[in-house]
Amino acid sequence: MTRIPPKTVGRLSLYRRLLDLMRQDGLRFVYSHQLAHDAAATPAQVRRDLMVLGPMGTSNKGYDVEELIAAIDEVLDSPEGQRIALVGVGNLGRAILAFFAGRRPRLAITAGFDNDPTKAARVIMGCRIHNVADLAAVIAQEGITVGIVAVPAASAQAVADKLVAAGVRGIMNFAPSPLKVPPTVHVEDMDITMTLEKVAYYAKHNKEKAVK
Repeated sequence: MTRIPPKTVGRLSLYRRLLDLMRQDGLRFVYSHQLAHDAAATPAQVRRDLMVLGPMGTSNKGYDVEELIAAIDEVLDSPEGQRIALVGVGNLGRAILAFFAGRRPRLAITAGFDNDPTKAARVIMGCRIHNVADLAAVIAQEGITVGIVAVPAASAQAVADKLVAAGVRGIMNFAPSPLKVPPTVHVEDMDITMTLEKVAYYAKHNKEKAVK
C-alpha cells in the first residue's frame, strides 16, 4: 500500500471516531458534507481523504457507515494488532492507561515500565508493570512496536534510545522535550503545556475582540 501522508492519517482517525458516534446513533449512511461538517473540513477534503480507501459510496445514499469504518480499520490498523509499551507510570502514565484501556482492540498497551521498584511486578489498569531494566527483553518477548514516553524531560531521550534499540518504530512523546530518533522511527510530540498555552493565547485575544 502507498504510504499515506501524516495529516491524512490523522483525519482518517478523526473520521472513524465520528463515524463510530454516528453508528451508535443508528445512522446507516452518511454523505461527505455531513462528515465534513462534524470534522470541520470541506466535503472535497473528505472525499479526497476517503479515496485512499478505494471506491466507496454512491451519489444516492452516500457512504455506508459500517463499511466505511471497516475500510478505515483496514488501512489504519494492523490485522494481527499492535502492542504498546508505556514508559513512566506516574500520574500521567496512569491516566494514559485508564484512557486507552479497551478503547482499540487492535491497539493495546500490554506492558508498562517504571524505575520505581514498588510499581514493578504490579498490574495497574490491567497492564503489567516491569522495571525499566527489563525493557528490551519484554519488548522482544511481546513483539511490541509502539512506545509511549511519559517521563520527565531529563529522562526522555534515554528512554527513547532504549525503545529504539529494542525495536520500537513509533513513539508517542508526552515529555516536554524533542526526541532525536533515526528516520525509521516516527515520533508524535504531545506537549500538553504548549497546547494549553496556545489555547490560552487565543482565548485571551478572543476575549479582547469580544469586548471591543
